[in-house]
Amino acid sequence: MTNQPSACRASRSRGCDAALAAGSAALTGALWAQLLRGLVPGGAARWERVNHAGEPVTLLEGAALVGGTIAGAMVCGPATGVPGHRVAAVCATALGAAAIGALDDLRQSADRKGLAGHLGALRRGQVTTGSLKILVLGASGIVGVALLDRSSAGLPDTALGAAVVAGSANLANLLDLRPGRALKAAGLALLPLLLTGPRSPVAAVAGGAAAALLPADLRGTSMLGDTGANPLGGLVGLALVDRQGRVGRVATVVVITGLTLASERVSFTRVIEATPVLRELDALGRPRR
Repeated sequence: MTNQPSACRASRSRGCDAALAAGSAALTGALWAQLLRGLVPGGAARWERVNHAGEPVTLLEGAALVGGTIAGAMVCGPATGVPGHRVAAVCATALGAAAIGALDDLRQSADRKGLAGHLGALRRGQVTTGSLKILVLGASGIVGVALLDRSSAGLPDTALGAAVVAGSANLANLLDLRPGRALKAAGLALLPLLLTGPRSPVAAVAGGAAAALLPADLRGTSMLGDTGANPLGGLVGLALVDRQGRVGRVATVVVITGLTLASERVSFTRVIEATPVLRELDALGRPRR
């Protein structure tokens, strides 16, 4: 027999998260429209780059994702019953990851050493953009997870959660090499959190913002850049951590570490293109050229 009160609570929970996702998507879309009109400090030209196909793209999509996510959390979160500490966790994670991502995007740094190279440079006392990113992503992860956990977890659990957040942010950045790829991966990770279990407002607000930007990303006219990929991945990590205890966090850190180390030797793009199912999913929604 179905537990009717529990079923009702689950239904209300999904309804609140759907409203939160819709609000986040609407705010992201509105901000995206304004950014495309060139209403950005320094001008839109500063955010223009050339993609893998040699075509011009804008990185303003990343700014729209961050702004829409934060606005969705702050405006729609209280209206759907999201506690203040969860709103603060979303904002801290997104802002920290976006800030260091924007530094990388705007500097157009050619400093691409890979994780091992940046850690090695840091050990020698040399601060590269990549090593600074590691530190900032770790710090924003600690703040975000600490706000999310509050007093319910100790330092080891918070440190594990921060590693999940920082590692997820880096993985999303590694995937942002083809139109729609990082956003699709984030969506696949967030969808189960929205459809099952207790409330997942972090997943809702990130998923709504990502969904609003997916069409433009798939067209290949814009991309997340570090400004958007880092906070998107960080919020996916935060949403996962929100459901996990210590064992789950350890397992996720192991998986993320394995994928990150693999990326030092193997191209994700080559693996995707050599795997029929992944290749078709990766190309889904892109215009045929």
